[in-house]
Amino acid sequence: MKNKFLSVILAGTLFCGLSSCNNVDAEATVDNSEVKVEANIAEEISVEKTVVLEETISTANVAGEIDNNGKVKHINTETFIAEVFDYKANPQKWVYKGTKPAIIDFYADWCGPCKKLSPIMEELAIKYKGQVNFYKINTDEEKELSGGVFGIRSIPSILFIPIEGQPQMQAGLIPAADLSRIIDNNLLNK
Repeated sequence: MKNKFLSVILAGTLFCGLSSCNNVDAEATVDNSEVKVEANIAEEISVEKTVVLEETISTANVAGEIDNNGKVKHINTETFIAEVFDYKANPQKWVYKGTKPAIIDFYADWCGPCKKLSPIMEELAIKYKGQVNFYKINTDEEKELSGGVFGIRSIPSILFIPIEGQPQMQAGLIPAADLSRIIDNNLLNK
């Protein structure tokens, strides 16, 4: 019984280690005194880098709605503030700017699990074209946003943003079927 218990613990530890990358050494120290977000927004998570995809340009329709046209859009802090959440103007309250649910993949180029998540996100962006916007943020390039605002410590970390309510963060590599279920149940309320 004791050997079975130790085997289960060892297997679980190995799985967690293989499904996310620790980004503690790669992170820069960020001053959190000016950037405060509600505790349910920030969550320490494993973060991995993904293969860098070619940046896509979103288009705006007549109503000004952002649509990534079934593509995963690489964004920086400036674009995040303009299209998703202006944490500088609203440091204490989450105010989503989008008109569609969104998913943000926090990744790093060196992260193995992030590289595995990248094609899954591309497939889902096509599947949910016009319903959900997909974004990617490079944690090595956007340290204030990833570390200071969201407190990300491991990658990949995926932020699920509903139209109304608080976003939720999930750490580690998530299979496509599970991501689809989360999108359907939590973002699209199917």
